[in-house]
Amino acid sequence: MLNIVILAAGLGKRMQSSLPKVLHPIAGKPMLAHVLGQARLLGPKRIIVVVGHGADAVKAAFADQADLDFVLQSPQQGTGHAVMQAVPLLDDDAQSATLVLYGDVPLVQADTLHKLLAARGQGMAVLTENLPDPSGYGRIVRDAAGQVQRIVEHKDASPQELAITEVNTGIVVAPTVQLKRWLSQLKNDNAQGEYYLTDIVGFSVADNVPVGAAHPSAAWETLGVNSRVQQAQLERIWQAEQARRLLEQGVTLADPARFDVRGTLQCGRDVFIDVGCVFEGDVVLEDGVQVGPHCVVRQAHIAAGTRIDAFSHIDDARVGSQARVGPYARLRPGADIGNDAHVGNFVEIKKSRLGQGSKANHLAYIGDAQVGDRVNIGAGTITCNYDGVNKFQTIIEDDAFIGSDTQLVAPVRVGKGATLGAGTTLTKDAPAGQLTLSRSKQASVPGWQRPVKKS
Repeated sequence: MLNIVILAAGLGKRMQSSLPKVLHPIAGKPMLAHVLGQARLLGPKRIIVVVGHGADAVKAAFADQADLDFVLQSPQQGTGHAVMQAVPLLDDDAQSATLVLYGDVPLVQADTLHKLLAARGQGMAVLTENLPDPSGYGRIVRDAAGQVQRIVEHKDASPQELAITEVNTGIVVAPTVQLKRWLSQLKNDNAQGEYYLTDIVGFSVADNVPVGAAHPSAAWETLGVNSRVQQAQLERIWQAEQARRLLEQGVTLADPARFDVRGTLQCGRDVFIDVGCVFEGDVVLEDGVQVGPHCVVRQAHIAAGTRIDAFSHIDDARVGSQARVGPYARLRPGADIGNDAHVGNFVEIKKSRLGQGSKANHLAYIGDAQVGDRVNIGAGTITCNYDGVNKFQTIIEDDAFIGSDTQLVAPVRVGKGATLGAGTTLTKDAPAGQLTLSRSKQASVPGWQRPVKKS
């Protein structure tokens, strides 16, 4: 049985923000959300989040997550004191263990945590890292046999201890029954006047409880965030890792350093992604998809062979195979673009189906519409779907031709193979196979003179 305690009470003064530190984003979601996502992969019985500064905001941000328990640490008196607040909620049967994570160490991965859990055996274990410059970190003190004996904080370390390069990451797992007892023994007689969780290592040794150690799979997993600079550094580290993963899968990135994934991105073979693109939520790009520069793709599925041209925005939409979208196109939620369809520059589509082989190549708005196959929608066409209170649907059947500068006042239907003349305002159904138009008769006024500005 596993308890997980996540420490998320810090002020984050150096962030210079009213937003609690653990709510600041990495890759588009709060740092705490990253930690929770990896924690859940371990299958814990209970997850306890220790909050403090901005507690109400943190709880509100995760109010819909029923598997979380929140406890308040006030005042903040160190990591040991933080874990003490969770003690009443810890399940402590004989086989129970408690893992301590940090809400501002967002990139730790479940594989590394599995290694840490394995390293504890029947005792406890700490996650350590070897750093060329260990300044500021607690040092791992081992005996002559190489066994972990204790952790000494940087400010309390002797010159000999400061020379140690193996450092404590703060992430630790311990048997819950003993952890409760050790927490009750903590004292704050140190340079910081705080209760250090790291002191439990010494208690474990004194009780002959073995102390194991594990190392992270990647050094960046244990980096914490205490400033905007560190937040930006972790953002680029994480994005570089996403780029590396995609490159190894065969994706072509025009520049791996100019690319952002803020969610999950699944790519098929021979996908090309140009510079400055942002992917949010769950995005799928099938084989051969090409995404031009500076596109934003959110919660979308793009089928094989489709080309998304520059500066297009796709949000909660589906695009079929061999289609073409953009440049400067906008697909809003509910847009469903058929195979081999074209959505051109400055075309906006919302909650509408554009059928196979249909085209809206420029300057159009299609909302709340069902557009059949092989339909041509001319420049300047709009579906007038909203009367100020309610929205209505437009239906355009297969093989229709919609002339430029047409307004379709919904609810209205255009029959199969119908043609609407340019400039038509359609307020009634257009019959199949016929030309429908509504225009004022053109007239010229002989002898008319353009007004002249008076001096």
